[in-house]
Amino acid sequence: MFARTTALRRTLAPLGDRILIRRAEKEVKTASGILLPSDNVKDANEGVVVSVGPGIRDVNGVLHAPDIKSGDSVLLPKYGGTEVEIGEEKL
Repeated sequence: MFARTTALRRTLAPLGDRILIRRAEKEVKTASGILLPSDNVKDANEGVVVSVGPGIRDVNGVLHAPDIKSGDSVLLPKYGGTEVEIGEEKL
């Protein structure tokens, strides 16, 4: 798993204030142990940050770096972001 993540960081690096996030796995089991059918499982709205861009410069040339770093857990908007496909993996 870690080798694939390292290779991914080298092939796709976000620019500016962009952030690359890997969605969390879909939950197929509830906290009480009940298995959910596959058609009722919704997309997870949380994920893990894979890589972060260096930041964006304002009008005065000051760099504003993102406060988030690789490995942080984040919540995702339902229709936000752009989906990227690398091999068989969607980010």
